[in-house]
Amino acid sequence: MHSLKNTQAHQHMTVTEKLKSLLNKTYVSEDGDEYKIELLSGLTDNEIDTIANRLPSKQIPDDVRELLRFAKGFEFFGIDEITFDGFEEFGFENIFPCSVQLAHDGFGNFWIVDVDSTGHWGNVFYACHDPAVIVKHSNNLLQFIEHIDEYGTDPKNSNLNIIHEKTVFDIWQNNNGFIEINEARNSADPTLKNFALSLPDNFAIADLRNKPNKAGFAWGEFGSDIHKSVRCEDELIWGIERPAKKSFFAKLFR
Repeated sequence: MHSLKNTQAHQHMTVTEKLKSLLNKTYVSEDGDEYKIELLSGLTDNEIDTIANRLPSKQIPDDVRELLRFAKGFEFFGIDEITFDGFEEFGFENIFPCSVQLAHDGFGNFWIVDVDSTGHWGNVFYACHDPAVIVKHSNNLLQFIEHIDEYGTDPKNSNLNIIHEKTVFDIWQNNNGFIEINEARNSADPTLKNFALSLPDNFAIADLRNKPNKAGFAWGEFGSDIHKSVRCEDELIWGIERPAKKSFFAKLFR
């Protein structure tokens, strides 16, 4: 019974409450140096409204608004800075039409939160460029904060470290995450089927709906040009173009 109560309390915790609960916690780096979360100053309502006006829905959810008032982010050893106001900083609009950049590792890899057309902040993704892989990192912003705490507490075994160091290579080398378009067109799932029918024959499909964290797809499997990639509205389904293979003679007489 006790654990059920804990679970229910956890479910009702806001992102701000989660962040506040970690402020007195002391972490220890690999070199034995102690550190804590250092908050960045919060935003005014006017500043938050300015951000909201740049979103397709012109809205920011109440819990995120509360968070932005409290802090626009925080500094954390090993990741540098995590921010909640990084709108329009991350590209890849074909894959994430609207996103907020939360953090980067200084090597061209990013953690972003996917924002849908209604303004809802959804899953957090890790977008890696080498290998060129997208991974579902956390179910939401609250869990992302938990994953940061976990990284500070037990870096080696943390979700963040495993995805950063291992998962991206597993996806790239062993399981690129794609469904063949004909398989998708014959699916009993109407959303997947209709999306597949809307795409040309030379597309492959990635479907991360109902997939656990650490699931992903190799966005660069068919080359780095992804400007023709298509997102299925607010669904976690993408179509990625396979470039037409050049014939032997076309290559010969290039």
